[in-house]
Amino acid sequence: MREDRAIALAMTGASGAAYGLRLLECLLGAGRRVQLMLSPPAQIVIAQETALKLPGQPEALAAALAERLGAAAGQLSVYGPQQWFSPPASGSSAPRAMVVCPCTSGTLSAIAAGASDNLMERAADVVLKEGGRLILVPREMPLSAIHLENMLKLARLGVTIMPACPGFYHRPRQVADLVDFVVARILDHLGVPQDLVPPWSGDGGGP
Repeated sequence: MREDRAIALAMTGASGAAYGLRLLECLLGAGRRVQLMLSPPAQIVIAQETALKLPGQPEALAAALAERLGAAAGQLSVYGPQQWFSPPASGSSAPRAMVVCPCTSGTLSAIAAGASDNLMERAADVVLKEGGRLILVPREMPLSAIHLENMLKLARLGVTIMPACPGFYHRPRQVADLVDFVVARILDHLGVPQDLVPPWSGDGGGP
C-alpha cells in the first residue's frame, strides 16, 4: 500500500467504539493520513461508551481529535455522512485502504448490496471498485444466516472480514490489552508497523 495515500476509517453505531478510536490513534501515531467518517449513531455510542464529548460538526470534530491525539496539521480529515464531494467518494482520489471499525450488521449489508446511501457506504464501494483493501470489523453476536451470507459474499470479493474477537494468548491484564489485540491485527493487514502485540513466536513461550 502506498504510504502517501490516506487510509479511510469509518466508525458506525456498533458497540466497540474503543476499537475504532484506538485504531485512529495508532494510525496517526504511525504518521498516516486518515480520512475519518463517523455515522450519527457512532457519535452516540462514543458518548455512551467513553468519556469523550465530541462536537458534531466535521471541522470541529477534526480539530478536537487532532488536538487530543497529537495529529500533525493536515493529517486528519473528518467528513460527514452526506459530504458527497469529499475525496473518499471519488474513484480518482479514493484511498487505497479503508477500515470500517466497528461495523454494524446494517452497514455490512449495505456494502454487500452496493447501496451507497451515505458517504461511508459510497467510500467502501469506491475502494472495492478501485481494487483497494477493504477491512470490516463486525461487532455482533450471535450471527444470523443473513449476516454470514453477507460476509461470505464480501469475502469472495476480496474484503477482509475481521470480527472483533480478541485473543488471550498474550495474557491480557486489562480491557485495553484486548482492544490492542484487535487493533494490532488490523494494522498488520494494513501494512502499518505496530508494537501493540508481538507476533506469535511459535516456541510455546508466549507471543
